[in-house]
Order: sequence, then structure tokens, then C-alpha cells
Amino acid sequence: FASDQCPEGFVSVAKSTLRILTLERLGETFNQQTAVLRYTPRKFVIHPDHRVIIVAEADHGAVPLAQREDLPGPMNIENGAIQEPGFRGPELDEQLGALEQQFGGMRGGQAQWASCVRIIDPTSLQTHHALELDNNEAAVSLCLARFNTAPEEGALLCVGTVKGLSFYPRRADDGFIRIYRLRDAGRRLELMHRTPVGETPGALTAFKGRLLAGCGNILRIYELGKKKLLRKCEHRKLPTHIATLSTLGDRIFVGDGQESFHYMKYKKADNIIYEYADDVAPRYVTSALQLDYDTMCGADKFGNIFMTRLPSDISAQVEDDPTGGKFAGASNLLQGAAHKLEDIINFHAGDTVTALQRAAMQPGGREVILYGTVMGAIGALLPFSSREDVDFFSHLEMHLRQEQPPLAGRDHLGFRSYYFPVKDTIDGDLCEQFPQASAEKQQSIAEELDRTPGEVLKKLEDIRNRVL
Repeated sequence: FASDQCPEGFVSVAKSTLRILTLERLGETFNQQTAVLRYTPRKFVIHPDHRVIIVAEADHGAVPLAQREDLPGPMNIENGAIQEPGFRGPELDEQLGALEQQFGGMRGGQAQWASCVRIIDPTSLQTHHALELDNNEAAVSLCLARFNTAPEEGALLCVGTVKGLSFYPRRADDGFIRIYRLRDAGRRLELMHRTPVGETPGALTAFKGRLLAGCGNILRIYELGKKKLLRKCEHRKLPTHIATLSTLGDRIFVGDGQESFHYMKYKKADNIIYEYADDVAPRYVTSALQLDYDTMCGADKFGNIFMTRLPSDISAQVEDDPTGGKFAGASNLLQGAAHKLEDIINFHAGDTVTALQRAAMQPGGREVILYGTVMGAIGALLPFSSREDVDFFSHLEMHLRQEQPPLAGRDHLGFRSYYFPVKDTIDGDLCEQFPQASAEKQQSIAEELDRTPGEVLKKLEDIRNRVL
């Protein structure tokens, strides 16, 4: 909707009322709903059958509920709730919640952890169940998996926990994988069994009716047993510790905590996992997103976003390998894979990226890659569909680097190339500064682009509308 009073807006109908809505600023929050949590959220999944959100929470150096003296009653170990009637946790209590929001929870020792697994109704954001973990365990990973050995159970919740984790040096007393089934229409968790794994289960994912687990630097495949998980296969030659896992077909994409991505393949006939490609750059992977059969998008702890791809000819060679990976997966003298990945894009976001997700922000809209940072920012990466747009925004970015230098005085190209040279990525934040330039600068830049300032602004608006 557009008019003289409202140049940019949209019309909505609420019952018998016609309303015209507009956003005052581009970065303004339009709609936000908040669910109060007890600890820092680490991972979450959406259950496809019960339509609930399951969140793993954990805090380092925090006192668990069972040991806190400021609560109105003792904790029920079985369900993680306080035995006091009507008390569902300090975060949901009016007085204690206000104090914890202002000052934080009670602090504990260096190797002490407090953690819980929470079920949230996404429509009302109400907590159905918050299961407090005991034994100084912290939930670090979780996933939903359907096991071939128990199809009647449906999607089971797999939670990776670690006991006594410390970071400098990085060590832990033990690691466990807990298997839960959901009861009461997804409102309650019931523990089936807990399996010790000896390492930190940093990543879990479902794989062909089994569970794929990254335990330290060991990649394992588990089957569901009656009393514990049964180890079926493992690969022990990864460099440091597994941070992310994703699968497609027989291929397994492993994000290492210090050595970027490793492409691996599972051969069912021989029950082996072998590595056929890895990256040449050491990247401290924090999050990963699988784009297709050969391409991964990732982010590291230093604020870089990157994409790596296996060349198509090598990908076909791996699929048609007559040795079944016997020689492709063999380690050479330098302990590297037989093939190397190629970088598609490099971009320094300036903040540690903690989440990557593909999404379309509107019905029928283009898919974008959304990313979230540790400081609370949300950004989007939009793929260009035409060479004309690439040339236009490349030249616009080049002129704005000269005409609109950053307020901090540093070189823009040097900032976006802080660790790796920026590659095939346009800085949309810099292009959005074109309307803030003076009229003379806008006219000068537009003439260099063989456009008018209005056409440049229209082009920026079109790109923005593709995302929003």
C-alpha cells in the first residue's frame, strides 16, 4: 500500500476493522514473542508429530536447582520440578524471575553445570515440562531419530550430555547419550536409558534408521537397544572434536571444532566410514548448513561465514569409485584426505555466528540463508539470480567504499577480509547507506552507474523485498 501519508505500508483486516500498518525503521522489531528460560539455550528441535519445541539448556558455573537454598522447597528429581505446590521453576516465578533477570542465577564452581531439557508449546509459549539434569551433567546436543529396531516408538529424543566439562584445558569426566520418549501427547519426557560414551557427544543426528554421534573426535553409529545404545560402526581419525553433523544419502558432512569440514561416506556392505575430502584452511566451526550434495555453508568462532564445495568431477569420481573407498579413504603421509574442497564465498560478519538456516520469509519468496550471532543480530544471505544484479551491486559497493567510509575509520575491504579475503559476497549493510549519503554524492555515484538516484533506491528496495 502506498499513499501521500503512507509511502510504504500494507493493509490488513482484523474482524470488522481495516488497518494500515507501516514500519518506521528498517531494523525495527515488528513482532516478537519471548519464552523465559532457566539457563542458556544450547540447541532446540521441533517435534514433527506433537508440534512442540524441545530446548536443551545449560549454564557453566551455575548451581543446579537441587542444590539451591533460595528456593521454596526441595526439588523432585524425577521430573525436575519443585515440590512446593504451584512452583514450576525460578524463571516462571514472579519474584524469583525478576531477580534472576536482573542479577542472574546463583553462581557455582568452575566445573559445575546446571542444565535442563524443556518442552514448549509454540502457540502459547507455555512450558509443558522442564526436566532438570542431575549428576553435574550438561546438555550439549540433541536430535530426533526414528530407529529401525523400534519403529513403533516413533521419533525419539536423543540428548547428548557431558559430565564435569571444563574448557581450559578441554576435558570432561564422561559423556552420555540419553534416549527419551514423549508421553501425554508430547507434554512429558520419559527416560528410556542412558548410554556412557566416554567422550563429549558434541553433535547428534539421525542416519538411516540409526543414530550418528560425534563423540569427541570419534564418529560413531548407534542402534537402539533395550537397555542401552549399541555401537555398530566408528571412525577414529578426525583431528580434534566434532562440532556439527549433517547427512544426505550415504554422505556424512562433519564440522570439526578446529579443522573445518570433512566429507565422509558410509559403505553399508563393509560397515565402514571413510573420508574422501577435507578443507585446506583451519576453521573453528561453530555452525553449519548443508546446501546440496556437494556444498556446505559454515561459520567459525572468529565471525567468518564461508561456503565450501566439492568439484563436480571429483564428486562423480567418488560416487563411481570401484574400490568402494578403500584407497580414497586411506590416510596419506600428512594425514589428509585424498581430495580438497574449494571455497565459494568468504565473508567476515564481525560477530560469532551461532546458527544458520535456510528459509523463505514470505509465501512464494526466494530462499535465503538466515544467520544469528552471539550478540543477538539476525542477518540474511540472498543469492543473486542474474549477472546484471551482480555487476550493479559490485560497482555500488565499490563506490560506497570510497564515498562513505566507515565511522571507525578503518578500511571496509580490510574489515570484511579480516581473516580470509572476501570472495563473491556483496556487503548489503554498506549498500543500504546509499540513502544516507548527501544529494551530491548520490548523484555522483548514480552517474557512475549510468542510473538516476531514484533507480538506485528502487533497486535497493527490490532486493530488500526479495528477503522480507
